[in-house]
Amino acid sequence: MATAAVVGVTTGVMKPLLSKLTKLLEEEYVKLKGVRKQIKFLRDELSAMSPTLEMLADTEELNPQMTAWRDKLRELAYDLEDCIDAFISRVDHERDVHSGFIKGFFCKLKKLKQRHDIANQIQELKASVIETSERHKRYDLAQLKNKSSGSSVDPRLQALYEDIDKLVGIDAPKKQIIELLSMEMNGSSAKLKVVSIAGCGGLGKTTLAKLVYEDIKNQFKCAAFVSVSRTPDVRKILIHIANGIKCTDIITKDDDEQQLVDKLREHLHDKRYIVVIDDVWNEQDWGFIKLALPDNDLGSRIITTTRSVTVAKCCSSQVYEMEALSFDDSKRLFFRRAFGSENSCYPHLEDVPDKILRKCGGLPLAIVTVSGILTNVFAKTEWDRVLNAIGSSLAKKDDTKTMTSILSMSYFDIPHHLRTCLLYLSVYPEDHKIEKQCLINRWIAEGFIHKEKGQNEYETGERYFNDLINRSMIQPVRVKYGQAKACRVHDIILDYIKCKAAEENFVTSLDAAEPVCTSEYKVRRLCVINYNEENVTLWADEILSQVRSVTVFGQPVKFTLLPSTALRVLELGDCRGMEDHHIASIGKLFNLKYLRLCSHFITRLPENVGELQHLQTLDVRGTIIEELPRTIKKLQQLAHLYVDSDVRFPDGIIGQILSLEELRQYGVVSYEQGQSLQQFSKLTKLRTLKIK
Repeated sequence: MATAAVVGVTTGVMKPLLSKLTKLLEEEYVKLKGVRKQIKFLRDELSAMSPTLEMLADTEELNPQMTAWRDKLRELAYDLEDCIDAFISRVDHERDVHSGFIKGFFCKLKKLKQRHDIANQIQELKASVIETSERHKRYDLAQLKNKSSGSSVDPRLQALYEDIDKLVGIDAPKKQIIELLSMEMNGSSAKLKVVSIAGCGGLGKTTLAKLVYEDIKNQFKCAAFVSVSRTPDVRKILIHIANGIKCTDIITKDDDEQQLVDKLREHLHDKRYIVVIDDVWNEQDWGFIKLALPDNDLGSRIITTTRSVTVAKCCSSQVYEMEALSFDDSKRLFFRRAFGSENSCYPHLEDVPDKILRKCGGLPLAIVTVSGILTNVFAKTEWDRVLNAIGSSLAKKDDTKTMTSILSMSYFDIPHHLRTCLLYLSVYPEDHKIEKQCLINRWIAEGFIHKEKGQNEYETGERYFNDLINRSMIQPVRVKYGQAKACRVHDIILDYIKCKAAEENFVTSLDAAEPVCTSEYKVRRLCVINYNEENVTLWADEILSQVRSVTVFGQPVKFTLLPSTALRVLELGDCRGMEDHHIASIGKLFNLKYLRLCSHFITRLPENVGELQHLQTLDVRGTIIEELPRTIKKLQQLAHLYVDSDVRFPDGIIGQILSLEELRQYGVVSYEQGQSLQQFSKLTKLRTLKIK
């Protein structure tokens, strides 16, 4: 199979598809009559439309016409990739069957019915590509510009004018920031000092910085508070600093960035100043801005705020990582905003307020938003409705636009490939602890990670994982030696990415109590929550025929495993009721790359598991499998194998799984098993081996 390229969200389907089409043209697959010409046409047409798709991916609001075109192209790309994967898998399967007869193979292949089926599919898809391309040419690309972007109000503006009497839990952080600034003027404190406040969007960084600024600015000769946008105009920022420090009389409209920097440095060189640079998004922006702020040994101070820990450390060695509000402070803020009083005197609401606050997770922006929805609302049914919306659909409501806008700023600042990885987390339910190892292997199986020079795919995935932590988009869990072994997603961020994933037809979440999907598009990734006792049947509809990923939480879900399925990921690690008969036909999933099972009712893997020629990750920890089948030696793409220490391997099998990079955990309970360790010398790609 062709390796996947680095992907984005809307572009996430297109780039791996173009990569596969290009690779296909280089291989013998396209020696079949007519196929090469068709593939080349598809690649060229889709390549011409790809730049537009990338622009769309960075546009926060689209008109209905462009949204429809984007969605049409996305679904078309999905169908094309599925068609190509099915074609390559069938060819590879036949090549294996006729091993030793390669020269005559393609002649025989022409006679196969499958070849004609694929050719017909490609022809139909080609017609769709032509139609989509014509529509693309008719559109004016100027429509991609967000017409409202120039006149929209910065959603952070309210934080600059927050009434101090309404603030809760801010005194201790304010005191700590002032202590870090070392306001006394003796010794080393006369040096320029920079303190950076870091934390996710909506945590109150701007409010805290503004409060500190107002409290101490009178101790300085010059003072300025400047906000930076996600796509900043450095010249405007420098002019705003000049306005704050009252030196506009030396600034002209013709001054470029270098002239402005020189004039600001000249003005500040003999003055004690404090400047707050609010919401710095990247190291490059800070690198330009700091040029205008000289170290004049007069006790000057700079405060920066940022959503990225990496950027914070670039700005300063003094980093204050802002924490969420305590539950008690959250409660005080919530009731003060909702009812004007810090104490709840409405017993009929029962424990619903506490449940809402736990979902808000101490995030002031979320608490203020939700309390605003519930201001002077006393009906318990309305409170229940809001509680149920948090984590799945709150971001869609009109009265949460400010919160959604702030979260959107963080989301659209993320590179395309990280957006895809972040959206993928929407397959997990609220408060779920997501194991890093499992998550990265799933990213790899989905084609979200591209192996970079000097790093394998897993190492690249770890870098993505850590980047999302540094950007405050996920919360680290089980940190050991500075590395998180797992993560969680804040309920409010999860709510946002679930809405985004649904909008992009990226992930479809179903409650098994109502296993009906009404999407106008085919489901591509499916998450099923089934905590009912009874079995639920899916796959009864064509809309579920091309699912690439299935994740089930709770009780087993009955579904038909079609030989032609596009399924790449089957995650059943949280489906504890699985039994042997549920996986009896697993070998039909010829495109499967990731399989995880964890049930005490699974006693064996079927022999047909050896048919999974593309399987990269096999995880059977938590089952009661005693011995792996001999057919696992056929899994020549298997890179990650996770078993319990009491699982036995058939003699001589381990040394034949040549792609193995990671094995956890190999149990040595007898002399014979100890002898088999010699087989590991054949595994030249093995980087991790855990022995017990």
